[in-house]
Amino acid sequence: MRFQLLDIVFNPPHPVTGEAVPPADRLARVVETAVLAEEVGLDSFAVGERHAGDVLSSAPTVILGAIAARTSRILLSTGVTVLSLLDPVRVAEDLATVDQLSRGRLEIVIGKGNETLQYPLLGLDITKQYEYLEENYELLRLLLSQEEVSWSGRHRPDLERATTLPRPFAGPFRIWHGSATSQFAVDLAARWGDPIVSANALQPRENYGVLIDRYREQYAARGHDPAHAYVGSGSGGLFLADTTEQAIEQFRPIYEGMVARADLRRHEPGAVGKVTSFRTIEEAVERGPALVGSPERVVEKILDYHASFGHDLQSVSINHLLEPHHQEDVLRRFAEEVVPVVQAEVSTDLWTERDDRRAAGFTAVTRTPVGAA
Repeated sequence: MRFQLLDIVFNPPHPVTGEAVPPADRLARVVETAVLAEEVGLDSFAVGERHAGDVLSSAPTVILGAIAARTSRILLSTGVTVLSLLDPVRVAEDLATVDQLSRGRLEIVIGKGNETLQYPLLGLDITKQYEYLEENYELLRLLLSQEEVSWSGRHRPDLERATTLPRPFAGPFRIWHGSATSQFAVDLAARWGDPIVSANALQPRENYGVLIDRYREQYAARGHDPAHAYVGSGSGGLFLADTTEQAIEQFRPIYEGMVARADLRRHEPGAVGKVTSFRTIEEAVERGPALVGSPERVVEKILDYHASFGHDLQSVSINHLLEPHHQEDVLRRFAEEVVPVVQAEVSTDLWTERDDRRAAGFTAVTRTPVGAA
């Protein structure tokens, strides 16, 4: 299995103290955390994108450019590029620039986004979000793979022999599709033979499993090579302590604060994928996707979810409200005590030399557990 650290760059005040991290400090920490993720041997670092709420990831390509300048090995990604909101011409230009700056260490994840307030903010009709996603994706594919693109669509002006610059570093970089609540994203991915990343953050695993199963069925029905049907999985947050009981108690104030803050949005009770299905930290740990516990318990849980999903990529996030030294400790322990143990149990060709669609500038290295022969 391969491992990714994702930061959507949430920046709400601390639920207990009320203190907020200054934006300059929060953004600087994203870059420093990416540098640390490379140091400890994680495969990938991803930056989210949102345009509403207490979030600082409205310009993810700027952040990725800063990370590209500070790193040399780790794969860079997005989580997700909210393609329904964006002009594909600018997306092609911005991301190809990151691809060049990183010398071919870029793959991206696209989606419609999970923040409804973004659409009116940017003057777009949320009822057309899937139309925007499909059309923008198909145009983005053309712009990345071809020069002098002539194109006509429904939601943006036509193009006549358009060429976006810079070009990608070594041909089009791979595009994954984010999957959270609907069949549309997995069907679009399957149609084009692309991989998916299941959000796996707020709902019971069965809800995500249905979409993953549909993706594999549709992928096979389209006649694509199953060797490229990679699946990634998110998680409900990562927190480690010596024992699971300690982890639950230490993480409780932050988890309860996140639930309370989400409740302030007053989403409809049936708003699937907008609010967590797990009201308490105990529920999130016992029945949900939260990776909170001892390293041994987190290993067990990742393997348990792998038995359901069969995923190749595990994406994790560390809450920014932890003190920086505590964030670093969690990340180092995860890299040293969880990653190699899981990799000893679960193999994948993703990002290895056998993966001929991987980013041109990146090849993954599997770590060996301490004490293994």
